[in-house]
Amino acid sequence: MGMYCDQCQESIRGTGCTARGVCGKDEMTAKLQDVLVYACEGLALVAGELNGEGKRAVGRLISESLFVTVTNTNFDEEAIVEQIRKTLAMRDELKAALASVPDYDAARWSGSTKEEFLQKALTSGIENLSANEDMQSLKSLVLYGIKGLAAYTDHAAVLGYHDEDIYAFYVKGLGALVKSLTADELTTLVLETGATAVKAMALLDRANTETYGNPEITTVRTGVGLNPGILISGHDLRDLEELLKQTDGTGVDVYTHCEMLPAHYYPAFKKYSHFVGNYGGSWWSQDREFESFNGPILMTTNCIVPVRESYRKRMFTTGMAGYPGLVHIPARPEGGRKDFSALVELAKTCQAPEELENSQIVGGFAHNQVLALADKVVDAVKSGAIRRFVVMAGCDGRHNSRQYYTDIASSLPHDTVILTAGCAKYRYNKLELGDIGGIPRVLDAGQCNDSYSLAVIALKLKEVFGLEDINQLPISFDIAWYEQKAVTVLLALLSLGVRGIRLGPTLPEFLTPNVVAVLVEKFGIKPIGTVEADIEAMMAGA
Repeated sequence: MGMYCDQCQESIRGTGCTARGVCGKDEMTAKLQDVLVYACEGLALVAGELNGEGKRAVGRLISESLFVTVTNTNFDEEAIVEQIRKTLAMRDELKAALASVPDYDAARWSGSTKEEFLQKALTSGIENLSANEDMQSLKSLVLYGIKGLAAYTDHAAVLGYHDEDIYAFYVKGLGALVKSLTADELTTLVLETGATAVKAMALLDRANTETYGNPEITTVRTGVGLNPGILISGHDLRDLEELLKQTDGTGVDVYTHCEMLPAHYYPAFKKYSHFVGNYGGSWWSQDREFESFNGPILMTTNCIVPVRESYRKRMFTTGMAGYPGLVHIPARPEGGRKDFSALVELAKTCQAPEELENSQIVGGFAHNQVLALADKVVDAVKSGAIRRFVVMAGCDGRHNSRQYYTDIASSLPHDTVILTAGCAKYRYNKLELGDIGGIPRVLDAGQCNDSYSLAVIALKLKEVFGLEDINQLPISFDIAWYEQKAVTVLLALLSLGVRGIRLGPTLPEFLTPNVVAVLVEKFGIKPIGTVEADIEAMMAGA
């Protein structure tokens, strides 16, 4: 076996990629990412012994390092090696500080010297995680959940927002992964991962809204103009802000792609007349869409698919994203900004984008906007005009099985409203589903991290209706997952007490039958079924 990766929904035959990742990563890239994870675990163990010394620096580095290992984020081996070096350097720096601490409790080292203990942690590898499949399954659930919340925490940190409790949990959670724990201890750690995920999404929500304003109901154009353009994809709003400032007045338009679509909903970006619309759809269709765009493409985070030669020279990466052979825009200097001048100058030499479609998308239904409409929504529920809400947040993907979500959306009764966030919305956000008394039947809260908004909305409705349990609301959850950030969102929902979530198009393969049985018993998680049967069950509250 050259590699093994089971962290995304589309892994080969549903049993893990063992030769080359479906995402495009090869054996060496996969192994380097594994080494980076193990280096983070070693760093966490050392940091844990120093009682929080350098917590923010450790937390920031772990956020960046784990973000590199999220599916479709970074394929550049040199960049991954450099991140490994940074992580080991910080570990060694903390080890040096630890060496000066008196050996206050030899029992902490399990009969080993400090050096032996730390070296074992560094070289732990997959074989030391757990010989028991169920224990390994629970550890995978924790690790992938931490990877996702690391991505969200990194976005918040870029905007200057931090939470020391989240950084402390990295140290606790990652350190636990190389230790022998009981099933009960691991289950508790899974739930703590979910609770920390809620904190991470709340932190990012505050960072985005305090920096750029609360999202507003917005109509986004999907056609194109006559000017050359730059296409920005990924999730990083600060990169977009700096790109808009540097293109202002240059005659170059800026378009969003995939998860950057919700940027149009923020008031701070509406002042830029050259911020003209959204181009294309979900991440997996980017290869053909990037070809027809004609201008430069900036990938700020995941999700990158293998790059075609036809647009390789027009594609750039930045942040934790990376791909071999592409120009990488360096990190912004302290107190400064990134330099996107190479993209601007290239754009001026390019033709305008080819038009893929010419319609509109309505979004901007984050929690602040929906709560502003709370009276209208509550009245619609009380009158029976809205019989049920269906949360269809999450990820999109290539597999034809995801047609299920399009069919669900188009087949739901007309007295239902779909709450969505993430790229899963591209399966149905361009359907003509109408409205209920002026309330659109698809309410898009934003990016995948804005699933937090959907939780806030549900909790507020619980309060308004005077209910004791969120599960008493007329809300069903039909979630699509693809990668680790979706695992984070799932764990966050479970920590908030949400039960009865349908998860698809398949259950995560890293969950063993015994772990699935526990999730079914404790939380009512279930796989998706047929469109007809699932709609009937959801409308009946099951």
